[in-house]
Amino acid sequence: MYLEIRNPMDYHVALYIRLSKEDETEGPSQSVTNQKSLLNEFVQQHLLSVYDTYIDDGWSGTSFDRPDFQRMIGDIEAKKVNMVITKDLSRLGRDYIMTGHYMERYFPEKRVRYISLLDGIDTGVESTANDITPFRAIMNDMYAKDISKKIKSVKRDKQRKGQFIGGKPMYGYKMHPTEKNKIVIDEEVAPVVRRIFAMALDGMSCRKIAATLNEEGVPTPATYCGWNMGRKGPYAGLWSSERISEMLQNETYLGNMVQGRTVKISYKSKKCLKQDRENWVVVENTHEPLIDKETFQKVRMLVNSRKHTRSRTYDFLLKGLIFCHECGYPMAVLNRPPVSGEDRLFFVCRTYQRFTKAGVCTCHSIKEQVVTEAVLAKVREVCEAYLDPKKLQPIAANAVEKARQAESHEAEIQSLHSKIDSLTANLDKMYMDRLTGLLAEADFERIYQRVKMDRTSLEEKLKELESQKESPVSTEDRARELVQQFLDSAYTSRELLVSLIERVELTEDKQIIIKFRFRELEAIS
Repeated sequence: MYLEIRNPMDYHVALYIRLSKEDETEGPSQSVTNQKSLLNEFVQQHLLSVYDTYIDDGWSGTSFDRPDFQRMIGDIEAKKVNMVITKDLSRLGRDYIMTGHYMERYFPEKRVRYISLLDGIDTGVESTANDITPFRAIMNDMYAKDISKKIKSVKRDKQRKGQFIGGKPMYGYKMHPTEKNKIVIDEEVAPVVRRIFAMALDGMSCRKIAATLNEEGVPTPATYCGWNMGRKGPYAGLWSSERISEMLQNETYLGNMVQGRTVKISYKSKKCLKQDRENWVVVENTHEPLIDKETFQKVRMLVNSRKHTRSRTYDFLLKGLIFCHECGYPMAVLNRPPVSGEDRLFFVCRTYQRFTKAGVCTCHSIKEQVVTEAVLAKVREVCEAYLDPKKLQPIAANAVEKARQAESHEAEIQSLHSKIDSLTANLDKMYMDRLTGLLAEADFERIYQRVKMDRTSLEEKLKELESQKESPVSTEDRARELVQQFLDSAYTSRELLVSLIERVELTEDKQIIIKFRFRELEAIS
């Protein structure tokens, strides 16, 4: 069949062998040993001289960035090899575009003869097997695409079950020593994670936390994992504010498995694209949490509050909380120091600052200290009024009534669960009766539709009740707790201020409007 090798002494042969995990599913005939035996038998029969054997074991055919394949290409460039032999075309590659490139362009340009034994392909002779080579390459590519879909489906299923399928767990965790796809707390670096959250809770910015860790020489997550070995550059091995911010908002520390944040463009590319948050796969309570839920939520509010400000120079209590009432954009802060030289901060409208000549908005210029003191005074006034016993009495009565309603709801929910389970059991029994012939098909359809309709009605009612179910800690209790903490802290805690206030708006005539996070406080203000 391979026939026209009239001058074997003119060739320096490269035997190329490739095996990947998906190829192993096709059977032992694809093994490295089998390929090697077949190729050696061919060269012996045709008295060919083998320059070297190139083996890529465990490498996918969709990528041509394989160690020994690239070594073979280097030897072709150095004119040490002028014939390449593989068992079949899929050993060369499964990407039909790149496979065609090497067969139709690269090998001919380099005067390299290519032979695929089982496919009957030989670029050194004219044959019909060569003509259908592009179609063989496409079929190999389709096989790789099908395998990729199956692997992706299996991985997605594991993600939905809360199993960890990544390479390295989130900093602060490590792989379970015995259980596969499960993570546990890494006690060696867990204190660093807890300290980062504690510093954030104290009001430190992400940039300042990163600077503190760098000053103390704390190894970064990449350095701890060994990923920074040999890496050079001014920022290699340093903490960044982006890394700190990502950690502070990662629900993995709450005990939730968060995966699917990036997705590969295709099975042919290693490049990944970031996914929108709604497309992430989040499974709750899959492992031991490092941070309690209350701390995590407080820190998230603090981090989010800073997204509304671009200032990295000045720190002030209302940072990220103050907005222009007219245009809705965050207020900018300027430093206009007096002759003495100390900082004197002023709020100005950022829209006016950027588009002064357009007259889109007005200046709103006012001292930062004046606004801060006014906001604190107003918050204190609202807090003291909220804790007035006379005003607390109707709130308490309302809370008791809600608790009574919650108990009633709970009993009704349990009753609905029982009824739904009973109807489901009846449906199962009817189905078995139909299979055994005890229940006629017509009777089954009639009863089945009626019972199914009843069950659907109960499920809708159950869903409505569960949505109305109040959380164990009422908003009134939470508001009262934060109010008392605020009054006791001499109103200097940014954490408490962010917990109480959603935003502060400054009007053109210097009026201050405070938007509280709790409707109970909003009503008093």
